[in-house]
Amino acid sequence: MTQPSIPVYLLVLAALAFAPWLGAYPVFLMKLMCFALFACAFNLLLGYTGLLSLGHAALLGGSAYVAGHAAKVWGFTPELSLLVGTLTGALLGWVFGVLAIRRQGIYFAMITLALAQMVFFVVLQAPFTGGEDGLQGVPRGRLFGLVDLRSDVAMYYVTLAVAAGGFALIMRIVHSPFGQVLRGIKENESRALSLGYDVARFKLVVFVLSAAISGLAGSLKTLVLGFATLSDVHWTASGQVVLMTLVGGLGTLAGPLVGATVLVLLENKIGELGQFLARWTSIDWFNTLGESVTTITGLIFVVCVLVFRRGLTGEMIAWRARLSATRRAAGVPDRTTARTPEHP
Repeated sequence: MTQPSIPVYLLVLAALAFAPWLGAYPVFLMKLMCFALFACAFNLLLGYTGLLSLGHAALLGGSAYVAGHAAKVWGFTPELSLLVGTLTGALLGWVFGVLAIRRQGIYFAMITLALAQMVFFVVLQAPFTGGEDGLQGVPRGRLFGLVDLRSDVAMYYVTLAVAAGGFALIMRIVHSPFGQVLRGIKENESRALSLGYDVARFKLVVFVLSAAISGLAGSLKTLVLGFATLSDVHWTASGQVVLMTLVGGLGTLAGPLVGATVLVLLENKIGELGQFLARWTSIDWFNTLGESVTTITGLIFVVCVLVFRRGLTGEMIAWRARLSATRRAAGVPDRTTARTPEHP
């Protein structure tokens, strides 16, 4: 099975670099990139290690609140706020991992969910978080004292650079010897143990890495939007990132990017689509689409489970693999297979 090659990712990066000059809304794209980075971090844990965490909202939201507080109250610069948020995510990930990593399956998932709910209630009641109102008015500041991030364009390119760097790090982890061990743990944990690998230590390390990148995504989101809310730390955010990963393609590098794009577009643009359809068809019911995002998201998930069980990216990769095999069997030179191996 193959994944998109590096030139494809570079082409997407180039398109994103020019997007603000082609009429795209920078704040929307920045929000999309933050969620895409979050989904990629989660996929590192579930897709490549086989650990289903239902507590990643605590890592995203907890880091978002800490980074926002550091920028607003402590007067930290943007780079320091992002660093503090990332370290917060790593610390929370270490605590979650130490408590949950020796459990498997549903027990691991429920422990992470319980810990995340504890973080949610702490955030709800802590005096510095703003309670139900959230943490508002977080300043973007000046990056390294030079770049004024109050400009959406400047903030956009910083967000793009951070998201691309995070994705590159995940790609490097996946294709490193460490990543190969993670795959081995997912495929057959008992065999990995018999080969002498400290499975618990590998799981803890990857959990902390996933948590740190999730914390980076949450911190970046707070700087972009200027606020952190309870929705960032609520359990539904954990469900959302699971859905992004499954819809896009579990265990593929590009899958979480596709899944995050689909769901964020759906969440933000379904209302506009409904209004357009209502005007075009004169059917007033389409005006209510914006209120039915959860229902439509659920339907998409059901369709993916029944029809696209590998996710959108996974099905595309499988289709290319079948086409490649057919061409080879027919003696036709194969030009459909990407160069970078998904599974060596």
